[in-house]
Amino acid sequence: MRRVPNILSFGRLLATIPLVILILINQPVTYLIATVLFVVGAVTDTIDGRLARRHHLVSQLGVFLDLTADKVFVCAGLIALTQVGAVPAWITITIVAREFLVSGLRSLAAAQGRVIPAGRWGKQKTFITLLASGGVLLARGLHGATAFPLGLATGGAPSHTFADYLLAAADIVLLLAVIWTIASAIEYLRGAWDILTGSPAAASATSVSAAAPTTGAANAGSNTGKTTATDGGEAKKPGVKTRT
Repeated sequence: MRRVPNILSFGRLLATIPLVILILINQPVTYLIATVLFVVGAVTDTIDGRLARRHHLVSQLGVFLDLTADKVFVCAGLIALTQVGAVPAWITITIVAREFLVSGLRSLAAAQGRVIPAGRWGKQKTFITLLASGGVLLARGLHGATAFPLGLATGGAPSHTFADYLLAAADIVLLLAVIWTIASAIEYLRGAWDILTGSPAAASATSVSAAAPTTGAANAGSNTGKTTATDGGEAKKPGVKTRT
């Protein structure tokens, strides 16, 4: 049981390969199969978190696999959809660039002994992006077409079927995902602004952290099994997942 959450996360990471291949084949039937695979991947993301919370399972490997699998699974799917013209490049670039930005800010903060908590916008962004991507896959599998602007048009005239409306709705949600992505990036920049500008607050926090290693070690020892720091930078109970 202890390894189940890690196995699910690793499986989601491996599922990225067939997901991308199915999208690149660019046929309705492969989009339907990709939709099923995508939904299964999203469900496992929820299941491994619940298992970790219920059985108090947490490890550095588990945190790494969970966060990495989420990012790779979603970003690879968007890149593949961009390759076949289902999603415009500017949307994918915005979402992927945000991931690089957040990773860079976290690395900089960690180098100074700081953590940047995952905010409300970041947690919601992941769900909205998953919802939009799944909707696009399903609509393409059902022969959906749309004349949606901003590079989201399919090139064919919509016939006002369920698939067409589904694709239009998915495009709207995808645009919302971009808004949430930008808001999340701003949220992280605000949280790391004192680190980027080298303000006294950042220097003070770093010096305090360096000046009290004994106290920090004692506290860490007394809280073993109670909390853990995630890649998102916020302390949480074992197994509680951080959305980014």
